Amino acid sequence: MPDAPNHQPNDRRYSTGELVRRLLALAWQFRGECLLSLILSVLVLLLGLAGLQMLGVVIDVIRHALDPASGAPVYPLGWIPPARWTPLNVVLALSLAIVAQALLRAVLTYAYNMATLRLTQVKIVPDMRDQLYAKLQRLSFRFFEVNGTSSIFNRLTGDVQNTRAFVDGVILQGLNMLITLVAYFVFMWRIHPALTVACLSVTIPLAWVTHYYSNRLRPGYLKNRELSDSLVQQFSESVLGIQTVKGFAAESDRIRRFEAGNEAVSAQQQKIFWDLSIFTPATQVLSQLSLVILFAYGGWLYVEGHIPLGGGLVVFAGLLQQFTGQVANLSTIANSVQLSLTAARRVFEVLDTPVEVQNKPGAISPARLTGGMVFERVTFGYDPESPVLHELSFEAKPGQVIGIFGMTGAGKSSLLSLIPRFYDPQRGRILADGKELRDLDLDAYRRQIGIVYQESFLFSNTVAANIAFGSPHATQQQIEQAAKAASAHEFIVAMSKGYQTVLGESGVDLSGGQRQRLALARALLLQPPILILDDPTASVDSKTEHEIVSALRQAMAGRTTFVVANRLSLLRRADRILVLEAGRLIQTGTHAEIMRVPGPYRDAAMLQFTDLAGEQGRLA
Repeated sequence: MPDAPNHQPNDRRYSTGELVRRLLALAWQFRGECLLSLILSVLVLLLGLAGLQMLGVVIDVIRHALDPASGAPVYPLGWIPPARWTPLNVVLALSLAIVAQALLRAVLTYAYNMATLRLTQVKIVPDMRDQLYAKLQRLSFRFFEVNGTSSIFNRLTGDVQNTRAFVDGVILQGLNMLITLVAYFVFMWRIHPALTVACLSVTIPLAWVTHYYSNRLRPGYLKNRELSDSLVQQFSESVLGIQTVKGFAAESDRIRRFEAGNEAVSAQQQKIFWDLSIFTPATQVLSQLSLVILFAYGGWLYVEGHIPLGGGLVVFAGLLQQFTGQVANLSTIANSVQLSLTAARRVFEVLDTPVEVQNKPGAISPARLTGGMVFERVTFGYDPESPVLHELSFEAKPGQVIGIFGMTGAGKSSLLSLIPRFYDPQRGRILADGKELRDLDLDAYRRQIGIVYQESFLFSNTVAANIAFGSPHATQQQIEQAAKAASAHEFIVAMSKGYQTVLGESGVDLSGGQRQRLALARALLLQPPILILDDPTASVDSKTEHEIVSALRQAMAGRTTFVVANRLSLLRRADRILVLEAGRLIQTGTHAEIMRVPGPYRDAAMLQFTDLAGEQGRLA
């Protein structure tokens, strides 16, 4: 079908605030799992604080034992060791407690990692992929005509994975960081407020650096995803078109093109890594400045006796190190923010793309149709401003064969696409058995239409499964009857495993005629009252054409059939032929009637007759 105008999946502009709100809603959808991960992370934090405090007490106990004049150690949670315990007993008990908390912390860390993994990879990612895939199945052909398969694949795979990073890499880590910073701040403040303020004064420039690089990174990530789409497209086209590539000895050119695309992706990634390589050390340097302040000011406080060694300076140093480590982790979170927002925009573009053709409220599920179709002044264009069909009006009575003829670009395939309601016309209406198509249930209506395309797609599955694609519950007898009706049974049973033979990708191990007859069997298994044949003999030789035409004549019996063909072997037996030119109906009638009037149909018929006569003369 003709290409539609190039545009994005939808024309919406997503603000950062809107993306964040939708991602927060995604996390809220799995709030129970998020809460569990958060609780586990808080428990890990509390155990870490307890271990650090016990370490400080151990140092104070040892120092007090060596210098009784120094202050007595302050034990945590009001705990007082028995009077008979020696300092060695106290140190041993606290050491065992530190080991116990480390083991318990390791168990809880494992539980946190598993809970987070289950949340993201078992819940969020599969759910988003299901939503995205379901939406892709409902979108019209227009979407797929203007969006390359590489872009769609990347959105379904990489972008979904990067979108979920907002939950675990931003929300959970961000909340964990916030709780950690608050807890550490409170503990440090309790030890010495002035030292806390002095050491944390570097957080203001650290926050500014993080904000600056966060805005700087986002456009780079978006550009990188676009370049990756282009690279995947080059790869897929080279694989799918390998025969053409080799036939034109174009391997070297394709390699150069791929290398250029690969280098473009690498160069863009290098720009991102360059920014990150500056950003991360900058945050680390600012974080280390706080330690310099601690050693200078905190050391002076200790010497002056304003702060104890173990429970004061050592514990404060441990808290500050953890605090600055969390602040430095802002770079990772900022990276996750930009990565996830870029990916989320691409995912939401698909999810928010309007479904152009869908059921209206109260749509009628039709009983078996008789096959009568009416076009009333139908105008249609992929771009509404540029119609490709103009004011088409005609009627197909039940059981009639309607031939459609026209030169390239006349609108033949566009007309066919309106019959199963792949698109809706901009003006006019189409009726089936007197009911407008928009009033009918879409799935129930389409199941009464069999379609055979010029290039029929077959799946990498058994022959039987391909024939039963539209009727997965069909019996073996029904499958074989459809194959016989399509003149496919004989070559199927001659295959290695008959109907259970697994076909290669796109039926590559079959001839063109065999693929077309399998596609016809797939259509006939539905027992459709309406049959659409989109130039099914265009890409086959004369002998194969004869085989397919013989099968089609049997298949068309008793069905309303719309057939597009440039060869006249099918059209000349049509009950009525529609001749299109530039999207307009210029002639209509039987083969004999149209042949009496000058026009493109008669010209093509005379040319084909002359070519056939010349070929027969050469053979004679």
